[in-house]
Order: sequence, then structure tokens, then C-alpha cells
Amino acid sequence: MAIDDDRRSAVRLASQAHEVGRAFGRVLWREALQWLSGGRLGRSHGWLDVPQLDSPWQDTTSPERMGWRQRAANLQGEFAFAVDCRICHRCRIGWVEQPYTLPQYQRCGLGIAGLAVLRAEHPGLSWHTLGGRLTESRGFWAAVGLDVPGGYQQRSLCPHIDADG
Repeated sequence: MAIDDDRRSAVRLASQAHEVGRAFGRVLWREALQWLSGGRLGRSHGWLDVPQLDSPWQDTTSPERMGWRQRAANLQGEFAFAVDCRICHRCRIGWVEQPYTLPQYQRCGLGIAGLAVLRAEHPGLSWHTLGGRLTESRGFWAAVGLDVPGGYQQRSLCPHIDADG
């Protein structure tokens, strides 16, 4: 498949962001290992432990963060885009962390579409991130944060999330 075909496939995938398969459940051994080691052990390196569903987009437990969800886009048997998210309904705040798009699919709308569907699924929230921004990602955050309550500005987790783990 040529690069142009790959990019067309990614644009088509972005238009399917509302077609989300969901897998619930927790990986208890990993959560216990993370808790016992203070987060040093039990993290997945890559998406080895995340099920791949038969839907263009999927919502599963995050392989990186205990208690978080991962939204990912599947293209040709690999995750073309993924982002971790966490919601506090009490505080009406959502956080997203580590959005990543494979380089060949960047600027095809996957990140914008994936985050837009998350916001639509959780209306009325203010959206933030936890950490700083890499220089090369500032344009992305400016584009996806335009007219979004919270603007994906940095904000620490609320006490409800910390208490819930």
C-alpha cells in the first residue's frame, strides 16, 4: 500500500471515531504489582496486554496507568493512534495523557477525532492533561484545545481520583 493510500485509510479511520468497541475489566496482577512497587513494576511496554477488538476504535483499560482507560484507533492490525484518559464525574473534569499517533498517520485527523468523541461521550467536562508538553506537540495541543473547556491545560488530579487509585 502506498503512502497516499495509508494516509487516505487514516483519514477514513478518523471519520469512524464514533465506532468504538469496548472491553471492560481489570488486569489485577498488574495493578497489584504496580501498587506494591510504587508504580515501578507492572507496566506494559507497548500494547502487549491490551486486547485488539474488531472495531475501528476501541476503549480498553490502559496498559500504562492503573484506573485509566485507553482510546485507540486500529489500522492494518496496529494502533495508529492511542491516548489514555481519566474522568472525575464529581468534579466534571477529564484528563488525557500521552496521545500518540504513528508518524505515517500524523496530521490525518486521528487525534482530533479521537478526543472529540471522548468529549462528546462526556459532555460538560473541563479537559486537561497532567504533564508538561514537548515542544513538537504544542501545535497539536493548540489545535485540539481550541474552544474546549479547560483547553487541555495542565492540571493535577483531583482528590477523588487520588483516593480511587
